[in-house]
Amino acid sequence: MLNGSNFKLWQENLMLVLGIMDLDLAFRVVAPTINDKSTSDEKKDKEKWERSNRMCLVIMKMCMPEEFRGAFSDKIETAKEFLEDIEKKFVRNEEEFLKEIEKRFVKNEKSEISALLANLVSMKYEGNRNIREYIMDMYNVVSKLRALKLEISEDLLVNLALISLPTYFGHFKASNNCQTETWSLNELISHCVQEEERLKPDRTISAHVSSTYKNNTTKKHERSNTPKDNKEAAESTQKKLKDGKKTADAECIDCFFCGAVGHMKKHCLNYHAWRLKKGLPKISKIR
Repeated sequence: MLNGSNFKLWQENLMLVLGIMDLDLAFRVVAPTINDKSTSDEKKDKEKWERSNRMCLVIMKMCMPEEFRGAFSDKIETAKEFLEDIEKKFVRNEEEFLKEIEKRFVKNEKSEISALLANLVSMKYEGNRNIREYIMDMYNVVSKLRALKLEISEDLLVNLALISLPTYFGHFKASNNCQTETWSLNELISHCVQEEERLKPDRTISAHVSSTYKNNTTKKHERSNTPKDNKEAAESTQKKLKDGKKTADAECIDCFFCGAVGHMKKHCLNYHAWRLKKGLPKISKIR
């Protein structure tokens, strides 16, 4: 259908259909003129042309929206004139329409470039999928940018991919920086796949150790927080404090016979009485 912005394509399709149907005679030849002296063949040619002209007008009008048909005069009798009139009315509008579309496309193109660039720079490999697929995703973003006429070199893509690798690729990135040669994209993918395979056992062991340590710490913390353990810990602390008090009191004892404080054994009256009872010699002098 003719919509005011697709005249060239509409005209091409129209002429193709009319040619296949053998109805394009009205566009290919001038209308023949007949008179009383015309032969039967000339009259047949005239009838064939008129049929072609009539069918071309019907098909063109059927391929136009109804609101467009009122813009054309009913006085136009030939299909060729009708097509020329359509071209005059719509080609200029089509050019203006295409210019407006181009402006909008340029605006949308800039926003799309900004979004793709932001996506490319922010991409990070998190190790939750195949590294080959990740790098190919980056390459697909670069391909879209190239389609929008923003050229990004392969060297820049390789560097962006290396920067986006996680910390456990640190040794791999350092070794690359020490090299004088520059990797291509295919070489980068190959080296990254090999490095990832090499790091898999170490990452598995590290994750297992971390998980085990975390579980043991949690269980130990849970065990130490039970009411029974808290009660035993409190009783143990009280016992230690009590034992410590007894030790301090023992250190303050002066008499080792009666256990009293304030005099020594040699001055203790109970000690002297005990010696007398046992028949032991009396201590003559007490100091």
